Amino acid sequence: MQKVYFDHNATTAIDKKVLSVMMPFLEAQQGNPTSQHSFGRHARTAIEEAREQVALAIHAHPTEVVFTSGGTEANNMIVHGAAIKNPQSTLVRSNIEHPCVARPMEALTHQGWYQELLKVNHDGVITKEAYQSITADNISLVSVMLANNETGVIQEISDLSDFAKEKKAISHTDAVQAFGKMDVRFDELQIDAMTLSSHKIYGPQGVGALILNKRSDIEPLIYGGGQEKNLRSGTENIAAIIGFGKACELISESLKESSMRSRELQTTLEAHLKTLGAVIFSEKAKRLSNTTFFAFKDIEGSTLLTALDKQGFAIASGSACSSVNKEPSHVLLAMGIDEDLARGALRISFGNQNTINDVTSFIETLKKELQTLKQLTAIAA
Repeated sequence: MQKVYFDHNATTAIDKKVLSVMMPFLEAQQGNPTSQHSFGRHARTAIEEAREQVALAIHAHPTEVVFTSGGTEANNMIVHGAAIKNPQSTLVRSNIEHPCVARPMEALTHQGWYQELLKVNHDGVITKEAYQSITADNISLVSVMLANNETGVIQEISDLSDFAKEKKAISHTDAVQAFGKMDVRFDELQIDAMTLSSHKIYGPQGVGALILNKRSDIEPLIYGGGQEKNLRSGTENIAAIIGFGKACELISESLKESSMRSRELQTTLEAHLKTLGAVIFSEKAKRLSNTTFFAFKDIEGSTLLTALDKQGFAIASGSACSSVNKEPSHVLLAMGIDEDLARGALRISFGNQNTINDVTSFIETLKKELQTLKQLTAIAA
């Protein structure tokens, strides 16, 4: 049976070129990067070279790159780090943020901090009016994701930057889904902090980064030996960091071509989906070229997902990190989408290996599975 992977927003397969630069650091004895002997110096040099690769890919300075275990840790780091510097302040986020931003903020509300939400419109976009609705003055952090992991909607980060500067707050964007799918430039975004993750760009799992400018002062999330400028203690995962650096280098080289290819796949897919009666969420908004979030009225998403998986097509029902939650997508509910329709939501996210043939094969299979499900529904009724 043909196996087609359409879930690249969840994770990507590690690139062979990435694996090749990691292997020497997995197979041979490596020194601790804090050690002063030749083994340690070699490890430290490799880490700093990777730091430069990450910085170059997003137009930041290497000193602004803080390596973490992934996007979740980086997001927790900025939320807790900014909050602890300003006790009893207000944390501001959009109501469609990933759980690794939303949940630490919610946890802090039980410890003396406050939270206000930027509400999205029906297309999943944060408007200027949403920022104007925030009433708090003592704000420590404003966090808005650059591109949503479910709908693919791209937010206007200049609005975030302007608002945070006005409130004298740290501005942060979770760019985990955006990086590698669109041109992300830390210097041009005019924000204080940004989160990246390696396994979304064909790098290894278990490594990411918080990009933090020199003006921002936050408390560490993890204390210990003082690694990563005292912000993230713990012996560095050398091989993973090196792989992350190489993945950043490769994704920068292929960005334009991959974006054009995924846009072609997206356009073809959505044209066929609409002929089948699908609702495409955030269709009118500016979106990532690789992401399509859709549903069919009166068709349970989980049932259709399982049927398609049996036919060899791996797709998603929303965010991979919160898929254990059987409730409808919090992103769609925040957009005002009917709960029954939201339960049917499915996401396709293309990657570098997907082809037009994959899309056409998927559509043919989808037609058959929809027909079967509709017949079963009619019989049950």
